[in-house]
Amino acid sequence: QVQLVESGGGSVQAGGSLRLSCAIFGYIPTGTCVGWFRQAPGKDRDWVASIHSPFGTTTYADSVGGRFAISQDNAKTTVYLQMISLKPEDTAMYYCAAEPSNSCNSRRRWDFRYWGQGAQVTVSS
Repeated sequence: QVQLVESGGGSVQAGGSLRLSCAIFGYIPTGTCVGWFRQAPGKDRDWVASIHSPFGTTTYADSVGGRFAISQDNAKTTVYLQMISLKPEDTAMYYCAAEPSNSCNSRRRWDFRYWGQGAQVTVSS
């Protein structure tokens, strides 16, 4: 059974930075898409970024491109989301998700089988 555990959320002022971590427990095959999604109160859960592990191919939503960076550690057991120049509209619960796949193009939440419990990010103006 795969478990994902997020950490690193918190409260910052606009313009600040945070780094989220997603620790992956259990076996995941070579070729797993790991993504970050976020959900603000009353809104849909939106895709933010993905990385195709272990190959390192990354993709980003237009709304965060240039400000967020997704990466993985050398052991491929932790995926990070580095966030800079944070804006109040980035406030949301951030979720890590994973799906074994030969590709990593999906941005739909229902294409990801494994989910973490979420980490809250709050950006004040």
